[in-house]
Amino acid sequence: MPHNPQTASRPSPPAADHSPQHALLPLLELVPALRVAAGLLIAALVILALYVGRELIIPIALAAFLGFLLDPAVCRLKRWGLPRAPAVALVSATALALIIAAGAYLTGQLRQLSADLPGYQDTITTKVVDLRRQLGGPSSWDGAVNTFGLLQKQIDQTVKDDPQVHPVRVVSSSPGPVADALQWLQRIGGPVATAGIVALLVVLILLDRDSLRDRVLRLMGGGNLHLATDALHEATTRIGRYLRMQLIVNASYGIPMAVGLWMIGVPGALLWGALATVMRFIPYLGPLISAVFPLALAFAVDPGWSMVLWTLGLIAALELISNNVIEPWLYGSSTGLSTLSIIVAATFWTTLWGPIGLILSTPLTVCLLVLGRYVPALRFMQALLGTEPVLDVPHRLYQRLLAGNSEEAADLALEQVQERLDEEDTAAEVASALTSFYDQVGLPVLRLASSQHADLATASHRLRLASGMTTVLEELREAWPAANPTSAGRRVHCIGARWEIDAFAASMAAHALRHHRFDALAPAAPLGAGQAAVAALPLRAGDIVCLSVFHPDPAAQLDKLRGRLQRLHPGCVLIALPWNAQTGTTPTDALLQATGIGQLQLLLQARLAISASPVEEEQADETARLAALADAGALDRRHYRLYADTARKAANAFDTRYAQVSWIDADTVFAPGALLPLAALPGGMARGNTICTHLVEEDAPLVIDDLLSDPRMMDMAVVQQHGLRFYAGVPLRHLGQVIGSLCIVDDAPRHLSEDDQALLQRMGDALVQSITTDRT
Repeated sequence: MPHNPQTASRPSPPAADHSPQHALLPLLELVPALRVAAGLLIAALVILALYVGRELIIPIALAAFLGFLLDPAVCRLKRWGLPRAPAVALVSATALALIIAAGAYLTGQLRQLSADLPGYQDTITTKVVDLRRQLGGPSSWDGAVNTFGLLQKQIDQTVKDDPQVHPVRVVSSSPGPVADALQWLQRIGGPVATAGIVALLVVLILLDRDSLRDRVLRLMGGGNLHLATDALHEATTRIGRYLRMQLIVNASYGIPMAVGLWMIGVPGALLWGALATVMRFIPYLGPLISAVFPLALAFAVDPGWSMVLWTLGLIAALELISNNVIEPWLYGSSTGLSTLSIIVAATFWTTLWGPIGLILSTPLTVCLLVLGRYVPALRFMQALLGTEPVLDVPHRLYQRLLAGNSEEAADLALEQVQERLDEEDTAAEVASALTSFYDQVGLPVLRLASSQHADLATASHRLRLASGMTTVLEELREAWPAANPTSAGRRVHCIGARWEIDAFAASMAAHALRHHRFDALAPAAPLGAGQAAVAALPLRAGDIVCLSVFHPDPAAQLDKLRGRLQRLHPGCVLIALPWNAQTGTTPTDALLQATGIGQLQLLLQARLAISASPVEEEQADETARLAALADAGALDRRHYRLYADTARKAANAFDTRYAQVSWIDADTVFAPGALLPLAALPGGMARGNTICTHLVEEDAPLVIDDLLSDPRMMDMAVVQQHGLRFYAGVPLRHLGQVIGSLCIVDDAPRHLSEDDQALLQRMGDALVQSITTDRT
C-alpha cells in the first residue's frame, strides 16, 4: 500500500524514567486483571448464594412470575372502577377456582382411563408378543450374547458351590399405618407448604405492587430514576410479552392436539391437549413428556398400528409447524435473547434450581439481559445473552477485511445494500440505496482504516484491507452496474488525492453518482504528489474535480493541488471531499466541500446547477393529495390550539427550541401554532422556501443533523434568519397521502435516534387521528 501521508516521523525512544510515577506503571497494568478476578469472585458468590438459598428464593421467583401473569387482569379491573383490594381478591379467587376445576376435571379423566386400562391388557400383550417374535430372529449379536450368558452362568454356579459364600437376605418389617401416614405427609408436606407460600406472596405482590415497584426503582437506580424506570419498564414489557406469546403458542399447539387426537380416536383427547398446553411451559422436556402419554395410550388401545402412526404423525406435524412457523412469527424479538443463550440459561437454572429453574430460566435471563443494557458493570451480559449485534455494520465489515475474508465482506456489503431496497428495485431506489450504504458503511470503514493505519495495522492487515476492499467494490459494481449517462454534460472526476484509501472513497462516490445519472469517472490509482500526474488528467473546460482526502488536516494538500489544477487545467471547478473533516468546516479558502456522497450529489445539483439525466419516477398525484388534505379538515381553525399544544409537547419532549405542525397546500405551507415565528405567519410560507416541501417529495421522514451541510437548505431564508441547524420531520398521512408534517427544529446540530424518530411518528399519527375523528 502506498505511503500514508498521516504517518509522521517517529521520535527516538525516551530515556529511562525512574520517577515514582514510572514505578507505579506495572501496578496500573494489573488493574484490568484485578477487575476481572473481582468480577469472577463476585459471580461465584452470587451463584453460590442462589444455590444455597434456593429454598427461600424459589418461592419468591415463582410468586413474581405468577404476578406478571395476573397483574394485567388486576389493572384491567381497576380501570373499570373496582378498587385494587377487591380486584386482587377476585382475580386470585378466579385463578384458584380455575386451577381447582382443571385439577378436578383432569383427575376424573385419569380415573376413567385407569378404569379402562385393564380392558386394554390383551391388546398390549398381543403387541408385545408380536414385537418379540419379530425381534427374536437371529442377528449378528447372538454369538456375543450367548457367550456372555454362558460366562455369567458359570460365575453364578461357582458362587453357589462355594460353601464359604452365604447369601444374605434383608427382610424389612412392614411399617404400620402411622408410619405410612408420616411418610405421605413428608412427601406432600414440602410441595403443599411451598404452594401456600407462593400463593400468599402472589396476593401480597398484587396488593402492594406500587410500593414494591418504588422499592425496586430505588434499589436499581439510586438517584437516577430515568435509568431505573427505563430498565424496569423494559424488563416488565419483555417478560409480559414473552408470557403472552408463550400462552398463545402453547394454545395453538394444545388445541389442535386435542382435536386431532379426538379425530384419531385416542381416549382422553381433551386431557392430552390440556396437558400439552401446560407442559410446553417447561422448555425442551415438557413437549417430550406430553407426547409420551397419547402415544402409549394409542399403543394400548388399537390392536393394529394405525392409531400409533397417526398419533406420531400428528405430534411431529404440530412440532414442525409450532417450532418453524408459529414460534418465530409470534416470538420474534419478544425476549431479545439469542437461541444459544436460552439453551445455556435453561441448563444453568436447571442445575441450580431443578425443574422450577427450567420453567423460570427465560424470564430470569431476560432480567439479566435488561440489567446488562442499563448497568455499566454488567454490560457484558448484553453481549453474551442478546440478539443485537455487538459490532455495528462498519466494524463488522472492517473486521472481515482485516481477516482476509473478502467473500464474506462482499456478501455483507451486498446484503446491506439489498436491505435498503424495496421489491421493485427502481433506478432511483438503487441510487438511493447505494448512496446510503456508501455514506453509512463504506466511508466509516475507510475512516477506521485511515485512523488505525499507522498505529494498529500491520503490513499484512493493510494488504488484506486493500485486496478485500477492491473485491467489495467490484462486487457492488457488478451487482448494480451504472448505466451510461444519456446526456453529455459536465463530467465529474472523483480522484483520490494521495493514497489508496482516498482512491477507494473516490470510486464509491463515482459509482453512486453514475447511478444518479451523472457523467462521473474515477481513476483506479490515487493522484499522488507529482505534477505530471495532475497534467495527465483528461480534463475539459468546465469539468468538475472532486478530490477525495482522508487526511485529518487536508488544507495543505488541497492548496497545493488546487494551485496545480488551476494552472494546468484552467476553467475546472474543484470540490474538496475531506471525509475526516468536521461538518461545516472549510478545509481551505474558496473551495466547495462535501463530507458525504449524498451531500456531494445535492451539491452538484443545487450549488452548481448541474442537471442529472432524467430518471423515470412515479410522481405523487397532487390532486389526490390536496383532496386528502381537504377531507381531513386540517386547516379548520378549531384545531389550531391542538397544533400549538402538540408543538409545545414535541419541543419539550425532544428538548429542541422550535417545533411545528405544517400542512402543505398547493403553493403554501401553513403552520398555525408553530414555535418558529416566521413559520407561524397567518398567510403561511411559500412552499418552495420550506424544508417540509422536501419531506412531501420524498414521502418519508426527513432528518438533517446539520442544515448547513445540506446544499438544498443552507440558503433558505428561514434557515438564515433564525440560524437553524437541525431539522427532523415525520409525514402526516391521511387516505394514504402525505398532507403535512410534524417537525422539531433547533439552532444547534444534533442527532435523532431511531427510537426518538419512531416516537415523533407516533405523536404525528395520534394528531392525525384526533383531527380526523373530530370531523363534523
